[in-house]
Amino acid sequence: MEKPIIPDNEQSRLKALHSLNVLDTPPEERFDRLTRLAKRMFNVPIALVSLVDENRQWFKSCVGLSVCETPRDISFCGHTILGNDIFIVPDTLVDPRFADNPLVLNDPFIRFYAGCPLRHLDGSMLGTLCIIDQEPRDISQEDLDILNDLADLASRELMAIELATLDELTKISNRRGFIKLAEHSLTICTRQNIPVSIAFLDLNSFKPINDTFGHAEGDTALIAFAELMKKSFRKSDVFARIGGDEFAILLTDTLAQPAEKTMARFRRALRLYNKTANRGYNIEFSEGIIPIDLEQTPSIESLLNQADSLMYQQKNTSRK
Repeated sequence: MEKPIIPDNEQSRLKALHSLNVLDTPPEERFDRLTRLAKRMFNVPIALVSLVDENRQWFKSCVGLSVCETPRDISFCGHTILGNDIFIVPDTLVDPRFADNPLVLNDPFIRFYAGCPLRHLDGSMLGTLCIIDQEPRDISQEDLDILNDLADLASRELMAIELATLDELTKISNRRGFIKLAEHSLTICTRQNIPVSIAFLDLNSFKPINDTFGHAEGDTALIAFAELMKKSFRKSDVFARIGGDEFAILLTDTLAQPAEKTMARFRRALRLYNKTANRGYNIEFSEGIIPIDLEQTPSIESLLNQADSLMYQQKNTSRK
């Protein structure tokens, strides 16, 4: 048996997959409709929308199987995400890569497989829409076109999930996306007793940028600020644009003093950007940082409100 190799972009691929916050969620009609349609159109017993996680493939939609996931190292979909095209195995028993695969020798006794990759907005492969038969078969070009069309619909539905949690301008999380991701991170931190802090950031004198240079330049400033956040904070941190000129960051494994040092480094990086960009204005911000008491199980909304209040206190103090 040939195990699927790990793609070169695995870390960014997994980050894109996890950003959807869709793994281990309940079935949804929009995906089930596609697998039912695939099963009927191709006259196969099994059709799946499969997402390839770090060590497993998990089925967002599944008809014809009683399980919701299988190990990645025996998955067919793990091979499919390595390429851009539909991956086809006409007869598993004569294919040395799969002839002794447990999914071939045992239930569900796969003899035919065809899977089309599901693409993220950044081009990485998240999983597949695939059809499976327990008899060997060929597939026509017309059928391949139909399978590709169904996979494109599945990709669009996945991207609709992301766009609902993504800020359209800056391409980082919006308020809804931040709350979802931050709640997940906070649960992990609480379970493992990892310190965590939250920061609320508000851009200083942002309205004059819009008034003096125009709203397009204001958008440029917001995009630049978000891009600098991407470069400055760790992959384990959660950050977002939660309002017009308001941003938030959940800093994992970080107490109050280290959080303040992190923010100071970010401010220095922003000053360097201002000097280099020379746009005729400076992007500056005020912040409020709250260390989170994990024993209190606070909500992300309440934490944002606390950090927001502290930020305004400090902003008002600095003006005096």
